[in-house]
Amino acid sequence: MGITIIGTGRYVPGVPVTNDQLSKVMETSDEWIYPRTGIRQRHFVEEGEGVSDLALKACQKAIADAGIEPEDIDFIVFATMTPEFIFPGSGGLLGAKLGIPRVPALDIRQQCAAMPYGLQVANGLVVSGAAKTVLLVGADAHAGFMPWEDWDVLSGESDREVSEEAFDRGTRHRGLAVLFGDGAAAMVLRDAGEGKGFLGADLHTDGRLYDRIYIASGGFRSRPYFTPEMYEREEHIPRMQGRDLFKVAVTELSRSVRTICEDCGVTLDDVDWFIAHQANDRINGAVAKALKLPPEKVPSNIAKYGNTSAATIGILLDELRRDGKVKEGDLCCFLALGSGLNWGASLVQL
Repeated sequence: MGITIIGTGRYVPGVPVTNDQLSKVMETSDEWIYPRTGIRQRHFVEEGEGVSDLALKACQKAIADAGIEPEDIDFIVFATMTPEFIFPGSGGLLGAKLGIPRVPALDIRQQCAAMPYGLQVANGLVVSGAAKTVLLVGADAHAGFMPWEDWDVLSGESDREVSEEAFDRGTRHRGLAVLFGDGAAAMVLRDAGEGKGFLGADLHTDGRLYDRIYIASGGFRSRPYFTPEMYEREEHIPRMQGRDLFKVAVTELSRSVRTICEDCGVTLDDVDWFIAHQANDRINGAVAKALKLPPEKVPSNIAKYGNTSAATIGILLDELRRDGKVKEGDLCCFLALGSGLNWGASLVQL
């Protein structure tokens, strides 16, 4: 007995922002970004729009796809690293917007690795009898930590020149800034019955590697927890050690995939789809090569959305299901690595 996915939905805000548009606010180009990442464009939330707003639209699609009503949901698991507020979490806000304000909502913080973790959490809730229908959501809004302020120039609403200082700030952080986009995805999960569903997960966290990607400011070691000096030092923008992340991701994700397949008694050939977090096409290509996987089993959509963090796996799964590629009965391996560092892989037979 274990959960399976009975409905999915996705949502990205606004119009896409292309690589060439980013060249208006930093020194970059499509020729610089695409070969390094596989990204062509991404989407950003509007000012005042939060992750629960993005999630609401993805959840409405997932609920309709599952053929249920919001009232049928008895637990929400919400994954984000970019909540509306430091506290409370965004899960409760989503429940209220869905019209189910008393349903328990659990907010989890595994960042880009959220989905393998979230699936295990949801499975535990259902198997233990704590829930029957779980809404698993991943949503992130990264616009707030982008290293530019000239959104009107970026969008084409203004053709003015940005200041040299602002352009230089964007360029200093371009290695990170070009990666991220905003979006949300949702899955409706229920007991699959005998013979299919959640098979297991291989999950890991290593806090020694926290500084490979993190935000240095806004924590409660300082009084107050955020100061003007932190902003001046640009500590509100994430710091990333890209080369180290690449090495860890390829090594550990390959190991986790092998481990969970061995633990569950399946071979890599038995798996129909390896649905990986969309952080960088080069990482996923290297993982596929290390595992000797055929490229057609490792789909990618990062070119359209960039890295939407907790939402990437759900967005990709929803596309694959609605395109008729992923079907009932398929065995899917979900794999991801995120800040923490957190990483792992899970197996679900749909």
